[in-house]
Amino acid sequence: MTQLRKVLSIQAGQPTSDGAGVKLTRVFGGPGVEVFDPFLMLDEFGSDKPDDYIAGFPPHPHRGFETVTYMLEGRMRHEDHMGNVGLLQGGGVQWMTAARGVIHSEMPEQEEGVMRGFQLWLNLPGKSKMGDAGYDDIQPERIPRITTQNGVEVVVIAGQFDDGQTQQAGAVQRPDTEPQYFDFHMPAGASISPKVPEGHRVLLYVYEGEVEIAGQTQKLGKSRLARLSENGELQLTASVDSKVLLIAGKPLGEPIVQYGPFVMNSREEIEQALRDFRDDKLTA
Repeated sequence: MTQLRKVLSIQAGQPTSDGAGVKLTRVFGGPGVEVFDPFLMLDEFGSDKPDDYIAGFPPHPHRGFETVTYMLEGRMRHEDHMGNVGLLQGGGVQWMTAARGVIHSEMPEQEEGVMRGFQLWLNLPGKSKMGDAGYDDIQPERIPRITTQNGVEVVVIAGQFDDGQTQQAGAVQRPDTEPQYFDFHMPAGASISPKVPEGHRVLLYVYEGEVEIAGQTQKLGKSRLARLSENGELQLTASVDSKVLLIAGKPLGEPIVQYGPFVMNSREEIEQALRDFRDDKLTA
């Protein structure tokens, strides 16, 4: 008998603001984030009101993890201390490895219209937290978009997509956490059975529509996040036209100590990060 992944929890995001007052929804993050290991936070932002996003994210630091910004609509300009300048636009991804330290800004390059997308924080293992910082500006044409035999369009951002019929490597491959990051655009009635390695954490976030998860009686509606068990098969069926993020990764199983934009393995390392930032040594 086929073992199916079970839904361990379902939750709704909470409205908040970040940066210089950008309004967003924190899907998860903060206390208890260990259950999402290796992921630390997921924010959804989306508004057609300039006052909700125009102030952007002025220069700020990070250490100890990676940020993945996936833009659905709008234009955002990235600049960092390494001299990188990138334009994040609809369908594109910014993958930044903060490691020992990055100071960067993300500012809207528009004064009106819709700004919509997601930012995911992905942890780094302790051995890599003080490694070299890096940045990749991934334009839409570099991100594979495929259509399965069941008519589901898949945006393959990271990892390897495989449903037993179609295989496609994503734009990004990462060691240690081995993340999979897919965006499913599902017509009503369409199903998809993505393969996820045993032992990987699996998160599903519906940002449009509603889906059924095989073996579960409760449907997963819009703006809901499901955390699944680490073993078994997965099948999704769209109740209506739907868009769903699948985010999966290999848990690190290490201590997580966070203070704002710094995520390390111990309080002592956090205190060192704060001293380094104060003394202008964060990126040294």
